[in-house]
Amino acid sequence: MDWKFLEGLLSGVNKYSTAFGRIWLSVVFVFRVMVYVVAAERVWSDDQAHFDCNTLQPGCKNICYDYFFPISHIRLWALQLIFVTCPSFMVVLHVSYREERRKYQAKHGADRHLYDNPGQKHGGLWYTYLISLLLKTAFEITFLYLLNYIYDSFKLPRKVQCDVSPCPNLVDCYISRPTEKTIFTYFMVGASVLCVVLNICEIFYLITIRLVTLKKRGLVHTSSIMKVRGKLN
Repeated sequence: MDWKFLEGLLSGVNKYSTAFGRIWLSVVFVFRVMVYVVAAERVWSDDQAHFDCNTLQPGCKNICYDYFFPISHIRLWALQLIFVTCPSFMVVLHVSYREERRKYQAKHGADRHLYDNPGQKHGGLWYTYLISLLLKTAFEITFLYLLNYIYDSFKLPRKVQCDVSPCPNLVDCYISRPTEKTIFTYFMVGASVLCVVLNICEIFYLITIRLVTLKKRGLVHTSSIMKVRGKLN
């Protein structure tokens, strides 16, 4: 899979993100995408070829592999990375829409621009940013659950036993490099959990900043009203 296209798209997200968002983006590329491309993908490249079973029954090895690994870890992580990064494009598209509106106003000689700073998170963009964070968090948790549900654990066993047809009896099958794969699995799960924590922190940060801003506006509005009443009196 070519991740350069994804990297190019997400680079535009960085300038519209908060500090937590920039840390999240760094974690995704350094601890997830780079580890996936450089190391993890190679570890699982010979997964099925080195899945050995103590039987020569035709089809038994393939059936057992499909039974215990309905989807490879590496493909599940690829789907996870795609799903958790896609919501960030909502922010980029919203900012692009604002910039186009601003250009349209400038072209038609509008005295006052609707968006002085298209990337400033207020109005609809604030809600778009918040929804993108909620979606990213939901996707992360969903894929963590799926990984644990499909394989019953984040730890890969050295040996599995299979009695699925056409295997003649209970067959012992051995997974290649289970320790190395377990280490990578825990690493990717840890990076995913860290991203969830960063997303939650950013959600609370956005809500806090929003409440503080609304409170300040309320105080300013109240002060203006009091001044007007004072002049009238």
